[in-house]
Amino acid sequence: MNGSGDKNGNGSHYEKPLQQVQGKPRYKFLFVSWEALSGDLAWKIKNEGHEVKCYIKSVTDEYDGFLEKVPDWKSLVDWADVIIFDDIGFGKEADKLRKAGKAVVGGSEYTDSLEDNREFGQAEMKRLGMLTLPSSDFDDYDKALQFLKDSPGRYVYKPSGFVPSDWKGLLFTGKEEDGKDLYEVLSQNKKVLSKKIKQFQLQKFVSGVEVGASAFFNGEKFITPILIAFEHKRLFPGELGSMTGEMGTSMFWCESNKLFKETTGKMEEDLKKVGYIGYIDINCIVNGRGIYPLEFTCRFGYPTINIQQEGILSEWGDFFHAIANKQDYQLRTKRGFQLGVVCVVPPFPYDDPSEFEIYKDLTILFKKPGFEGLHIGDVKMVDGLWQVAGNLGYVMIVTGSGSTMEEARKQAYSRIDNIMLVNMFYRTDIGATWGEDSDKLQTWGYLY
Repeated sequence: MNGSGDKNGNGSHYEKPLQQVQGKPRYKFLFVSWEALSGDLAWKIKNEGHEVKCYIKSVTDEYDGFLEKVPDWKSLVDWADVIIFDDIGFGKEADKLRKAGKAVVGGSEYTDSLEDNREFGQAEMKRLGMLTLPSSDFDDYDKALQFLKDSPGRYVYKPSGFVPSDWKGLLFTGKEEDGKDLYEVLSQNKKVLSKKIKQFQLQKFVSGVEVGASAFFNGEKFITPILIAFEHKRLFPGELGSMTGEMGTSMFWCESNKLFKETTGKMEEDLKKVGYIGYIDINCIVNGRGIYPLEFTCRFGYPTINIQQEGILSEWGDFFHAIANKQDYQLRTKRGFQLGVVCVVPPFPYDDPSEFEIYKDLTILFKKPGFEGLHIGDVKMVDGLWQVAGNLGYVMIVTGSGSTMEEARKQAYSRIDNIMLVNMFYRTDIGATWGEDSDKLQTWGYLY
């Protein structure tokens, strides 16, 4: 993303001109969201010269000055050349629109269930021959406690069933081999947890490298290259603190390999049957004994979709129009590595309106002109200035790329150093374990 600084040279004034597309089709894109998630992608497509409108059910001032927001998306279905659903929960609508002949990216009832219903997702993995970890599902905490007594071991407690997405981060990984630490946690908290988490899963713990294998699907086949990504979900460096959804991700594009073929690649026929078009990922734990798929993501990942913009050379508008119409597409990507770091302000990741009032509307300043690698989160533009918007403190994603992971790290963190925002914080270790992780993955043969 290119830009220029203001007259004083502090780089805070930024208004990117809309490119004029000459000799290329100009499409109409309608983004449909539950909350402010895909504004950066919509803005990217707008700046390629396409017309973009966004419906966001729960939104305040996010993206003001960047995008046109509309109060009703269904009245614009006939207007749009491509409709993009950026989250799960729109599956029925997406299936209906595809049957009516509309070009749609994202969503289907089947893929919604894969992600939203942990038991169903695991059952589908088993049906397709993936090596799933032993797990037991419960709706009674006393039965779970008895299970831990009868079958001692290390387990991971995971909320399941239809619970709010934020609550799915309420995970606890046992560290003791006899499971006594998890037993104590559940025993002491069962009254509280039983009111909030009605269904949950105890999954056998396995050590290894956490890695995702993913690709875009055009309703008929996977589009290559595929993506291999490493997520950092906890708030603090070293994977400490609360689950946030995501604080940063490192990745690279490649041709299909063993990791992909034994996980996400097995989904091809079932995705084709339901006509799914969009992005799909399976997050896994891998070690020398095997690949253990953990969960599906059947939508854009956040901040994955922002970081993908650092690595994809093709124009996003052309790409989405093609796959929405079930066309093949040669996706052009950079060689090497990309990573992205989520930059936030308090009270993130918590909901505290009074605390957020301190940071709301603060101007985001830049030491030097140049906005490459900056991707908007909950941001608005007022008189050409970027300001903190929304109510969460999820401000932006900063990306970098390089021929090595260390080069990508240096570029991303040097770009962060150019930002001036009061009390902004972020993880400093995104991509830092690549040397060790890559050695293991190469030794185990999963990247071939």
